[in-house]
Amino acid sequence: MRHSKRKTGLHYAWVVLGVTFVTLIAAASVRSVAGVILEPLEREFGWSRESITLAMSINLLLFGLAGPFLGRLIDRFGPRLIAIATLGLIALGMAGTVWMQQPWHMHWLWGVVVGAGSGGASMVMGAAVAHRWFHARRGLALGILGAAMSAGQLIFTPTVMQITSAAGWRAASLSVAVLVGAMVLPLVLLLMADHPEEMGLQAYGDAAVTGVAPPPDAWVMRNALRRSDFWLLASSFGICGLTSSGLIQIHFIPHGVEHGFSAMTMATSLGVMGAADIFGTIASGWICDRFGKLWPLAAYYLIRGATLFALPFVDSGGTLMVFSVICGLNWLSTVPATSALTADLFGKQNVGTVFGWIFFVHQLGAAVASYGASWLHGLMGNYTLAFMSAGMLALTATLLVLCIRRDRVAFA
Repeated sequence: MRHSKRKTGLHYAWVVLGVTFVTLIAAASVRSVAGVILEPLEREFGWSRESITLAMSINLLLFGLAGPFLGRLIDRFGPRLIAIATLGLIALGMAGTVWMQQPWHMHWLWGVVVGAGSGGASMVMGAAVAHRWFHARRGLALGILGAAMSAGQLIFTPTVMQITSAAGWRAASLSVAVLVGAMVLPLVLLLMADHPEEMGLQAYGDAAVTGVAPPPDAWVMRNALRRSDFWLLASSFGICGLTSSGLIQIHFIPHGVEHGFSAMTMATSLGVMGAADIFGTIASGWICDRFGKLWPLAAYYLIRGATLFALPFVDSGGTLMVFSVICGLNWLSTVPATSALTADLFGKQNVGTVFGWIFFVHQLGAAVASYGASWLHGLMGNYTLAFMSAGMLALTATLLVLCIRRDRVAFA
């Protein structure tokens, strides 16, 4: 046994939450690199924007596709082993990009290796940890971890931009590899635990020790795929990925540069989004604990659609900061609500598997936006059509959420 039961006032669930938070925010720092290095790679190698964003689309797709399989492994074997393996992949893949010379090198290292590794150190792991370790304050825990995953990639963007400007994109990539491999991985080895039961504890807020945690259902996905609730929740979360990490994370900086803003101003704007997102995602978890999940989730998509419609008309530093704050508050406020709905609808013992597939659809949407926005940009000469189309899809997600059966959701 790696840990003994500790007689302190701090429940070990908060320690596990802290370790998971650091893991997710460090892994998310990898995704902060994408939008920053796009133009430097174009300048140095002469690669087309479509070729570079193809690697980023592969990354986003495998980031999602690895999720359900790793989620199943997390359900069966716990998050600790998966975190160790995936953080190792991320560190190796990021370090390897320093030597890439051809587009296929980037497709393999950034797309395949880093993408697959990122699938484990994602909100799939966060959801499994929250539902294993928290009975009370579960929405808050999900909000904290959601903030780590989403805000990490935004907060790190100004730092990565500064390193890139001062020492080049290779130094930025190597810095992220060192952060993940030399600082976060040892923390997981020392402090991560799989279940409260293995330490003789109950989940935080449980009235009594429950004994052995229930095993995941053998045929959970076969049953889930037959239910409309799964498709409604997955489709709405796919639109979330399309309108956030696939579109804004990759194309926001190039869009701003084309409209007269400096790259550093746009990177700072993403940092503001990240700071706002910490508050927004944690607040979303608090809202879900007290007011349910369905109506807040529908409202989040409605607000997102409105902000995307407004983005092409942002033309000053003041309006850019206003957009950044509103977009940041809404960036991944969807995560706590979607994860909690997954547990309500399909059982918390199955969260790793079911939410893994839902998260795959999120990343599928992100991959479509990453490449599709480049294609629309080449066709139209700007990003206006891409943002307007994404805004319409966000409004569609509002309707999808409202179609979920309320009688199947705890405190809808």
